[in-house]
Amino acid sequence: MTNPKHAQDTPQGRYYTDPAGGPALVSVTNVLDTAVNKRALIPWGVKVTVEYILDNWRAVASRVITDRAALTREIKAIHREVKETAGNLGDRIHAAAEAHVLGAPVADDPEVAPYLAQLIRWLALWSVDLTTHIEATEITVFHRRLGYAGTADLLIWLPTGPDGVMELWLIDYKTSATRSAKSVYPENTLQLAALRYAETVLLPDDTDAAMPPIQRTGVLNLRAKSHALVEMPAGRDAHAAFRGLLQGARWLHDAPSTYPALLAPGQTEPARRRTTRKAA
Repeated sequence: MTNPKHAQDTPQGRYYTDPAGGPALVSVTNVLDTAVNKRALIPWGVKVTVEYILDNWRAVASRVITDRAALTREIKAIHREVKETAGNLGDRIHAAAEAHVLGAPVADDPEVAPYLAQLIRWLALWSVDLTTHIEATEITVFHRRLGYAGTADLLIWLPTGPDGVMELWLIDYKTSATRSAKSVYPENTLQLAALRYAETVLLPDDTDAAMPPIQRTGVLNLRAKSHALVEMPAGRDAHAAFRGLLQGARWLHDAPSTYPALLAPGQTEPARRRTTRKAA
């Protein structure tokens, strides 16, 4: 996950601070992470864990008896480590993409280079002029009235209208080492709709500007050997769905994590068992 200027991680996930004051704004991705049941992550987690065990079966087998507790902890952590590694690569790809479209130096990173090459190829295929067709990149947007914020990867003019008329696109980069370049998730539409219908763009000097009217939205999937721009129907209906998730995420963030047990008539709360620690 990238680290926009005003984004902060909290116990309830990422929130944005507002330089104009006022309450913190929940991030779009935080809403989706909280309120969308990402069922695909369960089989994915099982897959990467099983693959690790099969690839390292001799080492695993040798520790089953002698080091079972530590081995269990390590195996349980595999899917998190794989996810964090992929997330770190995604962040570096985003940073390289931003630098390229801004004409800034790009860090030498062999892992990132194939993905960046696909972005450069996509820009060339669409005859994108970086000086005139890029409206904004990695720009923070606010919807103060609804209480959320997010970061748009790319606002770009493409000749997709009738007779090649230029249209303003909101595009989100997605990276993966394994998924097809044409694959997307339904929540990608919700993310794009939330960004599209934000009210305010935060400029580099922390002043506000109106969010420009977006004509089309899509996901640009970047892979090491391919790419694809997939248009997503991020209209008002998708934004209405996102607003429902926003309300649910807020409720979940504010809800207590424990509740008192109900005692039967005449029942008393059992005394808490005291424990003593042995001296080291």
